[in-house]
Amino acid sequence: MDLYFTTLRWNETSFPIAATTDGLCYVGALNEPRDLLSDWARKQLPRAKLIEHPQIMQPYQEQLIEYLDGTRTRFSLPLHLIGTPFQLEVWQALCHIPYGVTVTYSDIAQRIYRPGATRAVGTAISKNRVLIVVPCHRIIGKKGDLTGYWGGLNMKRQLLAIEQTSSSQPH
Repeated sequence: MDLYFTTLRWNETSFPIAATTDGLCYVGALNEPRDLLSDWARKQLPRAKLIEHPQIMQPYQEQLIEYLDGTRTRFSLPLHLIGTPFQLEVWQALCHIPYGVTVTYSDIAQRIYRPGATRAVGTAISKNRVLIVVPCHRIIGKKGDLTGYWGGLNMKRQLLAIEQTSSSQPH
């Protein structure tokens, strides 16, 4: 299996993104070193060959940049999510959170019909490596506080600010 990747550059930041022939499987954190993508690939897709290929990654880059610029509210690109059945279930629930809306971990647990699994939901969310597209940044604590995020709380704040600004403007 081939794992295609490139470095997406946006404003003053950059981050790695990667896809298989099935779809986008990795979106890194802002200014994340490429080594983290390599480490993830070794663990999740040990037989995959990493190939830098900006042309294959172009449609993914375009949609991510449109989102970051506040002009895209939904993604229409194929995904290749790699995780356990429970993680996949949680990540699918994340994909149904509307743009500009935040929900809690317990809301997600309710949505997947496992109301007692709030901690497990939190653990599954923390394993998401398709940041932005699988919108784990839209998860907040029960009291409305910003909680942990793989990309860091600064990135989470930026993404939520993009969604708040853009959802308050007429489209």
